[in-house]
Amino acid sequence: MLIIAIDPGISGSICFFEDGEILDVIEMPTMTEGKKNKKQVNGSQIYNEILKKIKLTDKKNVRVIIEQVSAMPGQGVTSMFNFGQSFGILKGICSAMQLPMFFVRPAKWKKYFNLINSEKDASRTKAIEIFPYFSSNLAKKKDTNKADAILIASYYYETFSLDK
Repeated sequence: MLIIAIDPGISGSICFFEDGEILDVIEMPTMTEGKKNKKQVNGSQIYNEILKKIKLTDKKNVRVIIEQVSAMPGQGVTSMFNFGQSFGILKGICSAMQLPMFFVRPAKWKKYFNLINSEKDASRTKAIEIFPYFSSNLAKKKDTNKADAILIASYYYETFSLDK
């Protein structure tokens, strides 16, 4: 089964995961918009990246897991609107591609990996512990979002496998 795990948002990532192994992790495709060159997710590129990975796979064997995010205290209205817009674009793309989507709250996958109330960078450390062969791709602090996508995929894979 191909698991596509998505940490949504402008600085998020997409992990392609199969049979307990990381196939690839990409940073969220973005583009600039308007006079101020504000970043937004690039829906066309997301579509193309997913299409490349699922071309040889039966859609019945694909699961898209999207982190179910919501507004957080202290976040500005504009940033929350942009975040919600990114989330909606991802849902729209997966719906149009007729891919089954599942949503997981951050607290759920973080609890599974004992990351509740830990530093943001702890997910990167945990991903390196579990997938040491991928550590060179998680070398920078900014790779935390890649680690989040990897752990979301791993969480789904491990909990889904337990249900069989």
